[in-house]
Amino acid sequence: MKIQDFCDMEKFEEIMRNWALCTGLATVAVGADGKYISECYNFTEFCIDLTRGSAEGCRRCEKNDREGKGIYPCHAGLMDFGIDITLDDGTVLGSVIGGQVLPDNPNEEKFRATARELGIDENRYIEALQKVNVRSKKEIEASANLLGDVINMYVRSCYNQKMNEQLLSDLREGIATAAEQIVVANNNTKLIEGYSSRQKILALNASIEAARAGEYGRGFAVVANEVQKLAQGMASTSQNITKALGSVTETIENLNK
Repeated sequence: MKIQDFCDMEKFEEIMRNWALCTGLATVAVGADGKYISECYNFTEFCIDLTRGSAEGCRRCEKNDREGKGIYPCHAGLMDFGIDITLDDGTVLGSVIGGQVLPDNPNEEKFRATARELGIDENRYIEALQKVNVRSKKEIEASANLLGDVINMYVRSCYNQKMNEQLLSDLREGIATAAEQIVVANNNTKLIEGYSSRQKILALNASIEAARAGEYGRGFAVVANEVQKLAQGMASTSQNITKALGSVTETIENLNK
């Protein structure tokens, strides 16, 4: 299941964009397969062009992306976050990841050492570092949790709406099928009523013939009487079925409305 299958992605994108504009933090949403499902916001030259631009830096960044949860320091010395996007039952559909900010003023020499490890030009690395926003850890955590809460509420709301629409669709189909079956049942009941009427006539004719036969027709008269009782029972049962079907038909018609 993908978020794109049931979410209005324009609204999803709007939430991401407005959050990035308000906080100045970088962010992007990824699906369960790790592929981007939103635009990238506030991504820095320090992270994307330089750190990820080196082979070793990219390897370390991808490891952070896979393993990082909550608020955590990245291998290059910045603060990042990873918040799961889940359904109410705990199913993980993806995550919002980002950060790319400093928790305090940087130790320049430490970052020069990182640049050397990754094979990046030190001066360019420091120049890009100076453009990175500084936020306290508390601010980063509050911002990341806010984004996670809002995105999760939105995704779950969209999912529940989609499921409710599916349930209603299934219910409508079930009602339509039931209505068709009720028509068939009503027709069959009419057949039963026809059989009952014919049995009454046959029983009456049999009684007449038994009377004409006199003594020899007594046994036949008993049978004719039983047939007549059976016909009356069928008629009564048919009436009850018709009444019950009428109530069900009325209920189904009201549901269809």
